[in-house]
Amino acid sequence: MAAACPLPATQDLPTLHAKLQGLLRFLRDALPISNAHTVDFYTESVWEKLVDLSPETVLAVLKRSAAEAEAEAGFSEARPLVEAEARAGVSDFPKAFCETSQKLVSVEAFALAAKYYSVQNLGMCTSFEQLLVALQGNKKQRTAENLKPVEFMNMKKSHEVQAMSQLICSITDYYGVKQVIDLGSGKGYLSSFLSLKYGLKVYGIDSSNTNTHGAKERNRKLKKHWKHYHTQSRVDVNGVALKMAKERKVQNEIKYNANVEETYNNSSANQEKMSPSDYLPDFSGSVISDIRKQMENLHAQPHGEDNLCFENSFSLIDFLPINAVETNSSSQIINREISEANKERRKLASKSNESNIYSPLTSFITADSELHDIIKDLEECLMVGLHTCGDLASNTLRIFASNSEIKGVCSVGCCYHLLSEEFENEHKECIQEKWGFPMCHYLKEERWCCGRNARMSACLALERVALGQGLPTESLFYRAVLQDIIKDCYGITKCEQHVGKIYSKCSSFLDYVRKSLKKLGLDESKLPEKIIMDYYEKYKPRMDELEAFNMLKVFLAPCIETLILLDRLCYLKEQEDIAWSALVKLFDPVKSPRCYAVIALKKQQ
Repeated sequence: MAAACPLPATQDLPTLHAKLQGLLRFLRDALPISNAHTVDFYTESVWEKLVDLSPETVLAVLKRSAAEAEAEAGFSEARPLVEAEARAGVSDFPKAFCETSQKLVSVEAFALAAKYYSVQNLGMCTSFEQLLVALQGNKKQRTAENLKPVEFMNMKKSHEVQAMSQLICSITDYYGVKQVIDLGSGKGYLSSFLSLKYGLKVYGIDSSNTNTHGAKERNRKLKKHWKHYHTQSRVDVNGVALKMAKERKVQNEIKYNANVEETYNNSSANQEKMSPSDYLPDFSGSVISDIRKQMENLHAQPHGEDNLCFENSFSLIDFLPINAVETNSSSQIINREISEANKERRKLASKSNESNIYSPLTSFITADSELHDIIKDLEECLMVGLHTCGDLASNTLRIFASNSEIKGVCSVGCCYHLLSEEFENEHKECIQEKWGFPMCHYLKEERWCCGRNARMSACLALERVALGQGLPTESLFYRAVLQDIIKDCYGITKCEQHVGKIYSKCSSFLDYVRKSLKKLGLDESKLPEKIIMDYYEKYKPRMDELEAFNMLKVFLAPCIETLILLDRLCYLKEQEDIAWSALVKLFDPVKSPRCYAVIALKKQQ
């Protein structure tokens, strides 16, 4: 267990509630924009209903605001809003929406508020670096440079796995635990890395049997590559030792036929007068010094790293010629004792390796899942999840809060559109008791609902914000015009079927419409080319409305994510036995848009 060190200060529950209050006030007016479906953009006259500005004005302001944010590296333009809040309170911020029509009337105020109500600008985040320092205390972080994740996965996944595994390792050291449960482990990248690099015993649980089998096969290949890479790394680290071991083998073969007894008796009689160079007559003083330094370094390593980096390293007995070992027996006894020592060393190494494994398991996890039924040797552990989809992220936190064996949790959620919402369809009967959203008492009392379209738009938009891109306007434009054609020519107002990814396979709008109608099971032969192209010409001048509307969605996306993350953090703050909880920006958002981890720790025993 790492030396005690104060964890970074975090905001208390009343402070988080105050931030939630301001965020909800803004989203009550703004959510209709996120919940509007672009498929119905023209058929439902979405622009006219929700925006009282020209698309040119909206585009100009949002593009300028985005450029300023990129240039200043971090939404610095939100400062006037923060200063205004300090002077007059949130309610006196500039109004972005008309109180009577509910339409957007000030895009400047909209952009300012949207940026302010992001995770980063609300001051909710705890520094990743500060957390690592606090967890590690005075203990040096375990390192094992001989495995680079970039060799086994793409750059995005490599970045995520390296950062998250470093934090997980620090938390396991902080509590002195070796077991990790990885929920929604998928292909097993994080689980394999934690096992191979940090020597942790990892159970990766995924609901897909295909993923579990794939993870086992991938882990087998990684372990095979690891052995090769590990051997090469040992050559680099312990090159002298390996060279000496080979030389020792040659010398033993030569000296084995010599008079070992006489040599041994002479060495015993004069042992008190002998220096290390006398024991190793064929090695220089510098080489002997290297041996001593490496052995000292070996014993100085943390226990977990011994198993990892030096599990097959040579002990001092391997370095010495047989006749340098002090004993009162013959050379045969010496050889037998060396053999027994080697066997014992291999047995210990094998036993250690058995505890540092990755076991993929298939199970569908709910908030009520009993871990003891899934993991027979469950012990004090850490629960993690890297981009757990939908309700699994929420259930991860619930399982952590209700299970005494789990000392800490580190969860990075994704797929917000898959979250179940308690108040989304209140008129429908449902037996579900534990929902993905909301989790905290505050939002439950507010009976708050985001809506699927809002959560979906957040997922799509955030990825493109990170890449400096907008939503694919032309493909969405094609789909919105197609919907008007379907409504007018086929009398269908709501189409249950999805067109899918047809746009990339089409050469023109006409080709897109023909293929889409065919996929939807509609008779495309009844529509002449001229009618189809008339629709295209009708709406082409209004494409900028769709582009501007999509940019409004892009700006709102971080606010919706903020709400979901605040909900989870407030839930953790409400639990009595949790000593510390926070949001941590774990990844670079350009490399990984879902970059925020919800972390909580229980009291150390």
